[in-house]
Amino acid sequence: MTLDRLGTANAPRQLFATTPAQRVALARQQFFEEGVRPSGLVGEAVLQSWMRCSRTHSDRQRIVPFDPVTPSRLHATLARNRELLEVARQELATMEHSLAGTDCRVILTDRDGVVVHVTQESAPAHQPVLRKTARVGVNISERMVGTTAPGIVASTGLACTVDGAEHYFDVLREMQCAAAPIRGVDGRLAGVLDLTVEAQRFGFDAASMVALYATTIENRLLQAQSREQLILRFQASPTLLGTPLEGLAGIAADGTIAWLNGAGARLIGHLPEQPDARGVECLLGHDLASLLRLGRRESAQPLRLASGLGVWVQARLQGADGIDFGHAVALPQRVEAPAPAQEPPQQMQQEDATVLQSADAPAVPQAGTLREHSRKLIEETLAAHGGNVSQAARQLRVSRGTLYRRLRGWEQGADEPGES
Repeated sequence: MTLDRLGTANAPRQLFATTPAQRVALARQQFFEEGVRPSGLVGEAVLQSWMRCSRTHSDRQRIVPFDPVTPSRLHATLARNRELLEVARQELATMEHSLAGTDCRVILTDRDGVVVHVTQESAPAHQPVLRKTARVGVNISERMVGTTAPGIVASTGLACTVDGAEHYFDVLREMQCAAAPIRGVDGRLAGVLDLTVEAQRFGFDAASMVALYATTIENRLLQAQSREQLILRFQASPTLLGTPLEGLAGIAADGTIAWLNGAGARLIGHLPEQPDARGVECLLGHDLASLLRLGRRESAQPLRLASGLGVWVQARLQGADGIDFGHAVALPQRVEAPAPAQEPPQQMQQEDATVLQSADAPAVPQAGTLREHSRKLIEETLAAHGGNVSQAARQLRVSRGTLYRRLRGWEQGADEPGES
């Protein structure tokens, strides 16, 4: 079949395909046997995957080996994805606990489709294909195993589900899978979270479940990858902070927004391509000094964005070594803002001014870098405790060893450990 010659003129009448299985069977007949592009029978993501696979896999009936990559490549892959595995560990365990009463398997791959984590319990005997695919080191990319949900996500970066005969190879016809992307601070795909079952159907909305956990892992990864940045957590309701629905933004030392997560982009808008158009004053309506003051308060604070939208914000300053300096120096006590449901818009505006412009707020450097600000916070904390490193480390919520390394680095003329 020549893909360039696909058409729709001779397509059979679709009214005879009434069930999902019949529609997929008709789509396969049109696409693979008649060279006709099916319309409205399968999703566009599946159809595009079939087209890609047809260029590299001519025999749909062949046995797929599901061989693992070489030991050296697996070692390098696991090392390269150590941070992803670390931030995902808690969510993967929670997800697997929720699915313990099912035959579903949780699979995490790297950006290239190599499995780096899988549910430890082996698939049962009635799932022979899943027993082969659900193994660390197996490459389940589209190039190796044809159309699958994780393969499509690795190729396109878009979440999807693939059911039964939508899989390219016949050997996978009994599989059902749902997958979602996980991205890093560079905006590129960092991994793929997949949920797969064989010889049965999901008894729940697997796509929503995978999307929820993938978002949570992505949010953790974004924060873990941020170094020497002010991290903002924001949403229209403070009850959504700390959930997968919270917006996240990383503010670089020059006062520009380095990255946004999906929820953040929906609240602020996608970041402009030009770096000089990403300033916090332009996109958020507040300067870096004001946002740094927010980082010295533990509770969420009201903030009016440049668009006029009122949100609740928490901020924390993360050092170059990943340390959170959000609790370095406590501000004078003040009355906490009431719950938003009981607060009129006028009071939110008053809180905006109080938080961002209060005269009792300690001065924040108008110039300089976030690194300088974190150093200032450490110095102030040490001074407040009379130079007692143990007490300062306790308030900073870091180990004494970490604080000692910082201090030694400054004595040697480096702003951060390991820097020259």
